[in-house]
Amino acid sequence: MLSESTVTTMLPVVDMSRAREFYEGKLAFRPDGPKPDGKVLYHPGGATLALFPREAATKAEHTAVSFEVSDIDSTVRQLEQAGVKFEDYDMPGLKTEKHICVLGAEKAAWFYDTEGNCLCLHQETA
Repeated sequence: MLSESTVTTMLPVVDMSRAREFYEGKLAFRPDGPKPDGKVLYHPGGATLALFPREAATKAEHTAVSFEVSDIDSTVRQLEQAGVKFEDYDMPGLKTEKHICVLGAEKAAWFYDTEGNCLCLHQETA
């Protein structure tokens, strides 16, 4: 029933100006909006990502959005040059080197937006 539906990922934002500066300035997204309800939409890779205003912050304990890239090493370096700060981990089953972790048949790297949403880059390696 829904397998042909377009999906929009909704990310809560407390400070829309700050969030837009991050998504448009550091990630180079082009905005569609703002809409009458205050949402700002982006369409990376044919998907839809919506920033929507919230009065209070919410915190997810998981990755909210993962972007598939063809060259994670290069993408991490480009985003670092744009001012994105990547997370590093050193725990059983999850260790990053130069911000990148190998997880079976993929590589991944994580960073946070200005509103505390966890974002990920991933690259299939097999």
